[in-house]
Amino acid sequence: MDQGKHILFRHRDIANIRDLDVYLAHGGFEAFKKAVTTMTPQQVIDEVKNAGLRGRGGAGFPTGLKWSFLTKDSFPRYVVINSDESEPGTFKDREILTHNPFQFLEGAMITAYASQANTIYNYVRGEYWDVVAGLEQCVAQLYERGFLGEKLFGTEFKLDFYHHRGAGAYICGEESALLESIEGKLGQPRLKPPFPADKGLYAKPTVVNNTETVTNVPFIIQNGAAAYRQNGTEKSPGTKLFCLSGHIQKPGNVELPLGVTLRELIYTHGGGIREGKGFKAVMLSGASSVVLKVDDALLDTPLDYESVAAKGAMLGSASVIVLDETVDLSWVILKTTRFFKHESCGKCTPCREGTYWMLSILERINKGGAAKADVELLQNVASQIQNKCLCPLGEFSVTPVLASLKAFRGDFDAHTADGAPKTAPKKAAVAAGD
Repeated sequence: MDQGKHILFRHRDIANIRDLDVYLAHGGFEAFKKAVTTMTPQQVIDEVKNAGLRGRGGAGFPTGLKWSFLTKDSFPRYVVINSDESEPGTFKDREILTHNPFQFLEGAMITAYASQANTIYNYVRGEYWDVVAGLEQCVAQLYERGFLGEKLFGTEFKLDFYHHRGAGAYICGEESALLESIEGKLGQPRLKPPFPADKGLYAKPTVVNNTETVTNVPFIIQNGAAAYRQNGTEKSPGTKLFCLSGHIQKPGNVELPLGVTLRELIYTHGGGIREGKGFKAVMLSGASSVVLKVDDALLDTPLDYESVAAKGAMLGSASVIVLDETVDLSWVILKTTRFFKHESCGKCTPCREGTYWMLSILERINKGGAAKADVELLQNVASQIQNKCLCPLGEFSVTPVLASLKAFRGDFDAHTADGAPKTAPKKAAVAAGD
């Protein structure tokens, strides 16, 4: 990718692109007009399939394929955008919504046309009240200019756009809990099947996509699948937004082609580890990540969906949390478990009770009042939760626990009365270029 050009973060190249006239002057809504006036919904779906766009919210599922799953001949249909950005370490969508809102809106509108939906709901994290206020102004402008409403571009296609604020519940990032929340019910996950593509919002076929995902769509429709595939890898095309946080010199968001190595991401774009300390561990997808021990092989791993999966982890939302050599993993896991215990909706017993007991054991370990048997008990409790929950939250809660116990067991044992005495951590640095 030309490092001076961004696909998603165009505001970094074009001043004031959040102004509608500036966005229009740089090709804004040409893709939407092209789709509505010269393409069938199926042609739009096929172009997105050919581009290889994959969901950027976490699972990496092929976007065009997801659109094609909508139950045939069942109407009305809905498009719901998941802007409930609540994963600790994730802050990419807020930058899009704040600084490049019209590209996001255009992408959602093309998604609606492809899905033969006439209504879009954007579910936004409740704490983003200021972002929603800005988006509402943008939507009002689109109605005024004729990009939303009835008979768009002289066709029979009509489209309405609404925003729905959440109330700070992490669980509503799960698509079915999100749909329940929009309907005015408790934000709790539904049993599946049926899936949203069959019976989603108001029991009608529904597409649920992430903010970053749909923001890719205008580029694909305007420039074609081949142009989109010029970035990334064969199976993971395009660019990805990486959120950098933790012990890193330059925290923040960066847009890079999928397939960039972890080494380049951390040392070239992130400036390396703070204060020159060693790079001990990394979480690639926020608080719900597998915790990976850093070595040369990991640093040279391409950050695409397949390569990261081969390491036993998920790229997910690419919320990269950097942990230096001073970090005690038992303390980190205490923090992640406290978060998931607080955010559990309580609907299923393994998650509700399991997160409570994991937190209780971890608090005992971190206070120095535990025995090695308690570490074994933590392993046992986490394993009992695994693969037994209604939604991914329970799985997310145990992922960092089990991974840390496997890779950094000494950090836990060192707190126990019958464990090895705690010593200063060894330098685990792998410098750029080493």
